[in-house]
Amino acid sequence: MEPILYLLARALVAVMQALPLRWVARLGRAGGAVAFRVDARHRRVALANLTMCFEPEKSPREIRELARENFRRIGENYACAIKTAAMSLESLRSHVQFALPPSLASLAAEPQPPSVVVAIGHFGNFELYARFGQFVTGYQCVTTYRGLRQPLLNELLQNLRERSGCKFFERRFEAAALKATMNQPGIILGLLADQHSGQGGLRLPFLGHDCGTSAAPAIFALRYKCPLYTGVCYRVGLAQWRLEAGEPIPTHENGQARSTTDIMRDINRAFEDAVRRDPANWFWVHNRWKRIRGRNAAGNQSRRAPDPQPTADRVSAIKGDEANSA
Repeated sequence: MEPILYLLARALVAVMQALPLRWVARLGRAGGAVAFRVDARHRRVALANLTMCFEPEKSPREIRELARENFRRIGENYACAIKTAAMSLESLRSHVQFALPPSLASLAAEPQPPSVVVAIGHFGNFELYARFGQFVTGYQCVTTYRGLRQPLLNELLQNLRERSGCKFFERRFEAAALKATMNQPGIILGLLADQHSGQGGLRLPFLGHDCGTSAAPAIFALRYKCPLYTGVCYRVGLAQWRLEAGEPIPTHENGQARSTTDIMRDINRAFEDAVRRDPANWFWVHNRWKRIRGRNAAGNQSRRAPDPQPTADRVSAIKGDEANSA
């Protein structure tokens, strides 16, 4: 079965990369709209998450329209990620903007810029984070990934990603190589920090509800004495994106290292601001607020996050909207 999937995936990649970017974006949005209708499981997750986070400020109809647009955006982002992976830097310039805070811009201008850590999230075309080093001279982008179980598909995906010039380290097997790289100057380490972290993560609030949060950005910034930033990719139009680095996240206070809990709480707040700025731009189909039993990384008893399920009245209202929109 895997060879068949691999051939189909290669054919899809070839088609997408042969088309103009705006066509690819429209095809992706159309695919996302279809997915909203047929993918009941992820539709339920998105509706439940949005209801939990935006009730009562948004009506059931507004939440459903937001979820529908979110699926269109996800389709657009995935399709465009395939296309942009093969685009040259010059071809990308008219589609991508970069915005840096003055502190990071001044670091990049140094002859040997110090390494930095950037906490990134699943916003917009998040595969574009890997192109940062091509737009800002002096830095080498580095990140981690978890390989797919299917070797052929994993090879295809990594071949697409590595065209960006970013270095990818498999987090389960290449920790030593990553540590050696982080001891060099001019490294930007991007770490995804907006997904459920599992049993070992911190338990911190996000959009009003506790969730599992990876402490990796804080740990790396403290261990390697790196400045810490957040990065968000905003969609500003069809096949148009703006990558913004936020203001630095303090890692020390009064000469002492801050706790990873306090640092990651600040990162969650920055991501909350990004979500509220454009709610459809985030990855709502992921269940960030899973229940966790046991203790968090600080040794405190973890609180159970409420199940991301709408109330009975809201469920009835959403189903009513479904019937009306069918």
